[in-house]
Amino acid sequence: MDITRAAPPRLAAWRRAARELALVAVLFLAYKAGRQVVADHAEVALANGEWIWRLERLLRLPAEAAVQGPLLSHEILMRLANSYYAFVHFPATVLCLVWLWLRRPAHYLRLRRALAALTAVALVLHVCVPLAPPRLTELTGLVDTGTLFGPSVYGPPDTDQLSNQYAAMPSLHVGWALAIALALMAVTAGRRRWLWLLHPLATALVVVVTGNHYWLDGLVSVALLVAILAVLPRPAPDRPALVEAAGPVRPHVVPAPRRAGHHRNPRVPAAADARLRPPGRG
Repeated sequence: MDITRAAPPRLAAWRRAARELALVAVLFLAYKAGRQVVADHAEVALANGEWIWRLERLLRLPAEAAVQGPLLSHEILMRLANSYYAFVHFPATVLCLVWLWLRRPAHYLRLRRALAALTAVALVLHVCVPLAPPRLTELTGLVDTGTLFGPSVYGPPDTDQLSNQYAAMPSLHVGWALAIALALMAVTAGRRRWLWLLHPLATALVVVVTGNHYWLDGLVSVALLVAILAVLPRPAPDRPALVEAAGPVRPHVVPAPRRAGHHRNPRVPAAADARLRPPGRG
């Protein structure tokens, strides 16, 4: 193996990976910075939460408490819902991005752009329209299942410096889950590809049951994602990341078989050899 020829493609792949990780880090830090911007807007966020709850009743959407209430007597189910909310969202997104980057680079690029655009729009809405989740809005009648049953990813809103608890609209949990499901459906053949939709459906149910989001939070996130995907160009045919870094592969040309009984003189050029053949002989 020629190490000098193998090193440049690997180095290019590692550089691209570093750029992608840097982009994710920037988005993460920007998301966390939004918490500091709306830290002093708790009253506005609670008022907006009550307004969203009343709007849902006008739209005849089912009450979130009607979904959460019957499950509160099932501790195991509530722990599973809390665990799904806490531990599935981000790892599932990372695993999907890594797999697409290695196996389907074009689809990875489209998904990355979609997630970046959705997160950027969500950050603007989180700052401009701070919204308390239903678990913090007394009018909804929902309880904080994370605190009640565990595990919980949030501390008290007044002292929690790691997360923005007044950023319910739109739900990035639902938006990201649907984005990765659509990306995986695009690269999966057969009827089984529809099973990927179970992830966003389960996420939409979990965020409501745990009291972290209203129905409208998920619906707005879906609408934003659909608009973003409509604008983004469709992915080109995929090429593996390492092959793309190494450059185009030259096809191996197999020489055509020669007819039996004819042996060309290696000292005579091919064109001259053809002229020297007797007529009617191969």
